[in-house]
Amino acid sequence: MESSPSAMLKLLLPKTPFIFKTALAHTLNFSETSSKWDLRTELTIKVLRNMLGPSNKMTPITKLQHLTAKDPGVKGKVWVSKARLKTPDEDDVRQLLFKAIHDMGDGTEKWTKCAMHSVEGEWTGDRAGVSDTEPEPAGVSEQEKYAKMMGEVKSKVTLLYFHGGAMYLLDPATYRHVTGKLARLTGGRVFSVRYRLAPQNAFPAAILDAFMAYLSLLAPPPDAPHEPVPAAEIVFGGDSAGGLLCSSLLQLLLQIHRFHAGPGLPTVRWYGKDVEIPLPAGLALSSPWLDITRSLPSIEGLAKYDYLPPPLHTQSMSYPPDAAWPADPPRADLYCEGEALTHPLVSPIAAKDWSNSPPTFFGLGEEMMRDENAVLARKLHQQGAIVRWREFEAMPHCFAMVLDSLPASMTFFEEYARFCTDAVKGKVVSSDGAKLLAKSLGREAVELNDVTRLTDEEIARHMQEGKERILKKHGAAATETRPML
Repeated sequence: MESSPSAMLKLLLPKTPFIFKTALAHTLNFSETSSKWDLRTELTIKVLRNMLGPSNKMTPITKLQHLTAKDPGVKGKVWVSKARLKTPDEDDVRQLLFKAIHDMGDGTEKWTKCAMHSVEGEWTGDRAGVSDTEPEPAGVSEQEKYAKMMGEVKSKVTLLYFHGGAMYLLDPATYRHVTGKLARLTGGRVFSVRYRLAPQNAFPAAILDAFMAYLSLLAPPPDAPHEPVPAAEIVFGGDSAGGLLCSSLLQLLLQIHRFHAGPGLPTVRWYGKDVEIPLPAGLALSSPWLDITRSLPSIEGLAKYDYLPPPLHTQSMSYPPDAAWPADPPRADLYCEGEALTHPLVSPIAAKDWSNSPPTFFGLGEEMMRDENAVLARKLHQQGAIVRWREFEAMPHCFAMVLDSLPASMTFFEEYARFCTDAVKGKVVSSDGAKLLAKSLGREAVELNDVTRLTDEEIARHMQEGKERILKKHGAAATETRPML
């Protein structure tokens, strides 16, 4: 959204009484979070919560998409090379995905057989020796920008990154502050994918885009600027909905491996060649959204530390109708058909088998999505995967991107980047969990077997109840997934 001083003043001026009341409560220690947060955090989170809550005037989806995907331009200590790669003639990748969706479902799901789409995204790397306001060089082609970026890459890390935005908002252009920071901290490069957004492109369009992006790294299309990237040098990364997408992509790859009957790795026909489909070096998740139904207890139980409105507060909210929503024909959820809400590739915590997964990093706050993160972390750990768990006490969803000047946020990015580097070097050899305490950042050990007490039966029941809640609103704009904008 517009961030000029005049626009911010116009936005915040009506909130002045609320801001004053919040600041006073914090200063006098009347707030339940004053012992955990500094004043700036208190004001940021509570003003955001107020702006996103039921009293907020809803904006049509198409307008929101336009506002949150505006390209701010490229400047400062980052190389950005934009890429749009040709779509292959073969349909094998698409059919492989459709088969996995069918085989992993229970037969009741409805979903749209989407078309293939060209892979789009941005290569991002560190640009040293310039100021924060330095514009990108004029008259330089995307291929030349890529070459200049590669000239400054110092490590083998390639992060395949999927941005957040509840599957219907934001863009790689609005994530350059994140991908640039990760490129700098890892010394590597980031390919940030411009996947297709809902509601215009329902499940499984985004997963198809993600799968094709991964294959494009492994076996570049003829018009790609890059050389083939070994799977051992690729880490899947994402925050919030992007964490959902790369978790679903990993589960898709695991499914393909499970049902591969022949020797060696499974393959797919891709630009006239049979291309192997290996697993990546790791999975790096930041506050991943893993349950589309938003139904586990922490969604309501940890709302006090978060800015996202819980389902209890949003059931009466709906988007003004526009060209994007309600869908035609109508469906219950922005991202998928209501019947598919608990499919393992829609809500990854519904997947039962995560065996043979690569090392996985979880970085999260004490947030509303904590339970779903904990459920997946425990499943991975108990099925033999290596898990690195970093939970930050009293921090909200995607806190490191919302509160980027906090020491906790700096620590988060360092931990995230260290995991990516270690995964590519093969140095993530054992699981460990830690909870980082508010303000002090002191560490408490977390036992991954006990990171949640929810049983599989309770999880299934909660998700079914959440699915039924959403189905009851069929045809209305589901606002329960609305992110911080």
